[in-house]
Amino acid sequence: MARTVWDSTVGKKTVMAVSGLIMLLYLVAHMIGNLKIFFGAGEFNHYAHWLRTVGEPFMHYEWTLWLIRVVLVVAVVAHAVSAYQLSRRDIKARPSKYVHKKARASYATRTMRWGGVILALFIVWHLLDLTTGTVHSGGFETGKPYQNVVDTFSTWYGNVVYVVAMLAVGLHIRHGFWSAAQTLGVGSRTRDRALKTTANALALLLTAGFLAVPVGVMTGVVS
Repeated sequence: MARTVWDSTVGKKTVMAVSGLIMLLYLVAHMIGNLKIFFGAGEFNHYAHWLRTVGEPFMHYEWTLWLIRVVLVVAVVAHAVSAYQLSRRDIKARPSKYVHKKARASYATRTMRWGGVILALFIVWHLLDLTTGTVHSGGFETGKPYQNVVDTFSTWYGNVVYVVAMLAVGLHIRHGFWSAAQTLGVGSRTRDRALKTTANALALLLTAGFLAVPVGVMTGVVS
């Protein structure tokens, strides 16, 4: 049954919708955590340490964090594979271009695929920068995320990469949230306006929230 569902177009769209919502919930929580940087190094570093001790003593050190990471990796892979296979299926269904041009889709819709590629590359860079310290500018300090974040956003390229990625996040959420609602049967003619308003609000809130951190470092509010 699972294979039958996965092989169907509806099944792949459902996987995309559910995995997308999982990642959206993570982004909301991640943004709230990021904003703690405005309360100083002590509170931000303490928050980062707390993430590794959630669930103790029932859960061992970092077990909860690794569980979250595994769920996110599964969600990202499922989302990407579903998107790719649906795209290939769509191309095979209409190998030749339409004679009549369709009405222009929104900018977010037309950039969903490229936005996904940008975000995938950003995730890799972000992990290598602030988790492993492999590509981190300056000296990466284990257990001191506040100092590491300030280091990253003290470089022009760190800011450029992050800003481009967060703009892609906003566009992706703006279209993806509404699409997920349609796939899961939540959308309707009477709810469309509310869903689109919610999608726009979420996209704006998350983009502004994430961009607040590099702006804070660039302006000296966070230093």
